[in-house]
Amino acid sequence: MTDTVDDVDLPYDENASQQKKIEALQERLEVLESQNEEMRDKLLDANAENNKYQQKLERLTHENKKLKQSPLFVATVQELTDEGVIIKQHGNNQEALTEVTDEMREDLSPDDRVAVNNSLSIVKQLNDETDVRARVMQVDQSPSVTYQDIGGIEEQMDEVRETVEMPLKSPEMFEDVGIDPPSGVLLHGPPGTGKTMLAKAVANETDATFIKMAGSELVHKFIGEGSKLVRDLFDLARQEEPAVVFIDEIDAIAAKRTESKTSGDAEVQRTMMQLLSEMDGFDDRGEIRIIAATNRFDMLDRAILRPGRFDRLIEVPKPDADGRRQIFQIHTRDMNLADGVEFDELAEEIDEASGADVKAICTEAGMFAIRDGRTEVQMTDFYDAWEKIQQDESEEEDVSRTFA
Repeated sequence: MTDTVDDVDLPYDENASQQKKIEALQERLEVLESQNEEMRDKLLDANAENNKYQQKLERLTHENKKLKQSPLFVATVQELTDEGVIIKQHGNNQEALTEVTDEMREDLSPDDRVAVNNSLSIVKQLNDETDVRARVMQVDQSPSVTYQDIGGIEEQMDEVRETVEMPLKSPEMFEDVGIDPPSGVLLHGPPGTGKTMLAKAVANETDATFIKMAGSELVHKFIGEGSKLVRDLFDLARQEEPAVVFIDEIDAIAAKRTESKTSGDAEVQRTMMQLLSEMDGFDDRGEIRIIAATNRFDMLDRAILRPGRFDRLIEVPKPDADGRRQIFQIHTRDMNLADGVEFDELAEEIDEASGADVKAICTEAGMFAIRDGRTEVQMTDFYDAWEKIQQDESEEEDVSRTFA
């Protein structure tokens, strides 16, 4: 078959037979059909390319339109008056009186979030963000930690259960005696002693809604955002009660108040004031129990330590030798230990180790066995692991002193 119609010779010579003329015309027809199919494929490709550029043009047109629009700012409705609506813009804390339509006014109430333009006129009402930020901190699946996974702090564990778990499971016991259950417990002590694990065990053992947050998550850049998040979290706890609120690193927002005039310090103090109000304000807290943890008890403000906010101040110290031996047994119960592995002597020797250090020793001992190609962990692995951890800690201290 030829490539183009022009390449087909048509025998119009009078001497050519009718059959040759028909064959030439059929060949010409086949070439035309082939060219038609090729052009149809090119047309489909061109349409697809055109659709792609059309979509890109629509997207760029939309982005260009957005860039030409005036930016909107987030503000909070403070008060509805006869003259209009008083709003406070986020970020610069600027208050303004603006007018709204009667239709929009019916839907607005104090503390509603709205979008305003450059002239501080309300453009639209924003959806409530309480569930968006607060529900992220709600623990949907209980942690796998149980009380059996915690060793060396039995006394502290019993106090936490009395303060948090018992009022939720057996509130009638407190009613029979005629006292109110403790409202909150503050766990304090060195790092790695099991404070967070205690909170995880409570979350596992109770059917209450568990809300977990870190104090640093409540520190925000914009004025009023931290206190609003605290308010949102306790609103969520009231909606889901009975509930347990766990605040880790509470010293980030509950440090002693100073005379500092910086906006950052003032915002942290506003957040703490909101937390104090939620813990022991005019409104009944309901079936909400609070657990907090800190490594810096000496930094906390006296206001947050008084009874009514934290009725139990529980120190969680480093475990003693018997506690360290118990923690070794907890973290090695699933390990393949060689015969003769005993932890009494090692537990006596590592007198400065915390519960987290003991867990790290067990993990590192298993790594020594893996490096040697063994399936059993020997006693020497635990001693080597302790030496390695001590060496790593010493190197970290040297680096810290270098950059101090």
